[in-house]
Amino acid sequence: MTITRQSSFYVRDDGHRPEGTGSLYLVATPIGNLEDMTFRAVRTLKECDIIAAEDTRQTRKLLSHFEISPSLLFSYHEHNKGASGPELIRYIIEGKNLALVSDAGLPAISDPGADLVALAIQEGIPVIPIPGANAALSALISSGLPTATFTFAGFLPRERKDIRSVLATLRSTQGTLLFYESPHRVIKTLAHLLEAFGNRRVVLARELTKRYEEFVRGTIEECSEWLVEHPPLGEYVIVVEGESKEEAESAESAWWRKLSVEEHVTHYEASDIPRKEAMKKVASDRGVSKRDIYNSLLSKE
Repeated sequence: MTITRQSSFYVRDDGHRPEGTGSLYLVATPIGNLEDMTFRAVRTLKECDIIAAEDTRQTRKLLSHFEISPSLLFSYHEHNKGASGPELIRYIIEGKNLALVSDAGLPAISDPGADLVALAIQEGIPVIPIPGANAALSALISSGLPTATFTFAGFLPRERKDIRSVLATLRSTQGTLLFYESPHRVIKTLAHLLEAFGNRRVVLARELTKRYEEFVRGTIEECSEWLVEHPPLGEYVIVVEGESKEEAESAESAWWRKLSVEEHVTHYEASDIPRKEAMKKVASDRGVSKRDIYNSLLSKE
């Protein structure tokens, strides 16, 4: 592994810093309330030659409010990052300072900004964070759930089997869990969480820092019932209680924990249980679908 160090004088992996290279600034923007914009963020956006934005229409409104007129406002998002990323890096190498912003909050979290950061580091370009508002951390500190350790999981996948797979890996996490979710998926996501984790405590934080900011606290079942009566609106952060000591002790007592899926199925078959029924019992033990067990066995053949 090659060690690189970033300071006031930044070097590439080969030990040289390109002459006249600019910098990449990761600028946090408000997640709702415009007063969350920092003085440093405004100054950085005014001083940078180029601003790269996820949605240029949204960003123009922000820039207009703070009377910022960039030389170039560049579109950079998930669907054009393959072409736009290298072009933005070329601008920086040529000496331009670039500010990257997302629609709201810190860039490079659950958005393609992370890819641009990776490209910049490969080219020996200084990457400078300009901190500010963040929805996940704002929800966490207001949740009332433990904050000593936590895991940010972002948006869950779209496919049911992928959701189950992700949640299975998080089930034994004892720190608080943080998810992002859209209003039209939040009820289904709570159903997945209930299936994977049981009826844990959860907090639904929506419209953070905005006029209709709201926190709904309760068990997963209680919050699901609330959403049925109060249709979801706005973007959500779902804060979920981690695995309790009691759950952990119960999990440790499960005899099959140290077995592979194949060994688990074989254990039931040894008791004269038909293979299909054995697979069904294994799926029940592990909290996954029978198809997941079938696919796991198939991959071993």
